Amino acid sequence: MVAPSCSLLHVPVDLGQETKLDREVKGWLAFAVQKLDEVAVLTRGLDEGEAAIAAQLQASDAAVRSRQTSTRVHRPEVSARLAGVTADMERRASAYPQRRLAQQAKLRLPLFPTTTIGSFPQTPEVRRARAALGRTEMSAAEYEKIVEGWIDDAIRWQEELGLDVLVHGEFERNDMVKYFGEQLSGYAFTQHGWVQSYGSRCVAPPIIWGDVLRPVPMTVRWSAYAQSRTSRPMKGMLTGPVTMLQWSFVRDDMPRAVVCRQIALAIRDEVADLEAAGITVIQVDEPAFREGLPLRHVDWAEYLGWSVACFRLASSSVGDATSIHTHMCYAEFNDIMAAIADLDADVISIETTRSRMELLDAFAPRQEDGGGGYPAEIGPGVWDIHSPRVPDAQEMAELLGLARQRLEDWQIWVNPDCGLKTRKWEEVRPALESLVAAARHLRRQA
Repeated sequence: MVAPSCSLLHVPVDLGQETKLDREVKGWLAFAVQKLDEVAVLTRGLDEGEAAIAAQLQASDAAVRSRQTSTRVHRPEVSARLAGVTADMERRASAYPQRRLAQQAKLRLPLFPTTTIGSFPQTPEVRRARAALGRTEMSAAEYEKIVEGWIDDAIRWQEELGLDVLVHGEFERNDMVKYFGEQLSGYAFTQHGWVQSYGSRCVAPPIIWGDVLRPVPMTVRWSAYAQSRTSRPMKGMLTGPVTMLQWSFVRDDMPRAVVCRQIALAIRDEVADLEAAGITVIQVDEPAFREGLPLRHVDWAEYLGWSVACFRLASSSVGDATSIHTHMCYAEFNDIMAAIADLDADVISIETTRSRMELLDAFAPRQEDGGGGYPAEIGPGVWDIHSPRVPDAQEMAELLGLARQRLEDWQIWVNPDCGLKTRKWEEVRPALESLVAAARHLRRQA
């Protein structure tokens, strides 16, 4: 029997539909239809002899040689920079307790500071404007003016609401991986490369085909604009290197750890540019961190070692007064808590509403082994954003009360479970009003 080694569920259907892919890159790829064509070719070769498929074998060999020798795939400047990475580049200049003091002095936030995870509703108007830009029915200048207006509105109502650390809303972003991949060298994107993610949800993952580097800043323009419109701290939003890797089709000619380090260096450049632009709170999201764990437990240590190192490489260039946040949604952390702590983020936000804060047990001090608990700050989510239900302030305050049983007051941030991209404004506004009210209630109690 000649067959694929496994189901073709998780590869796109047909490369022939991709009319806009770079022609050279397209020659290095095979989707489901092409893989089945290869099965048929191999079967014919077994039945009729190698001479019967000589042309197909030569074409395959030529494609492999083209990829191996392409100067587009292998960038000497990327290799040189990787070779120059030192252990100091993966460490913050000071330990967290010192950084916390510097950040308190810089940000001057109240107890139980409030923020959101990053995105605001991607309304039909937002999607229509982006589609019009893509079809060249709208100029870049017109599009940017519209986005600036949405950012202005979002900042104004966040200030009126009383949120402590603001976000610009990510109205310009299509997807948390695609948006960045489109601006990085070494990534390709398909028109029809959809695969099943979970349930009925499908995604079109980017393809990492070559060395990754960042030609120009990716988010600084929008974050700097947003910060110029408010005196409150504006949070810069980035997708972390591990998630950029995990949610892509990754090249197979080098270890995944090396590819991840390339991405980490690109994100590191963006972090440095955001800080230089005056952004003092920078969130590096890693929702795929835990899902990247290998199936075999024996391989976990190796994965956690390089994934933690990549996060730290991406985020450790900043000064003590710049607060590095990360976000991890819908995962349990008990068995990888040492790695989570090793990320050395100043603040981690996680989903805790559905578990009624039970997920925080992994972060709390453990009397049985004398552990001191998670050493930094935590934003336990108090609003399940995957439900249209809008909780009131009392419900959120009760959840925060459960968090206070597990954490110190100084550790706790107040935020939703995840980004608000999929929600509607008529849900977002009242829910965030409740969130701010719950935080203020806690401050009166403390």
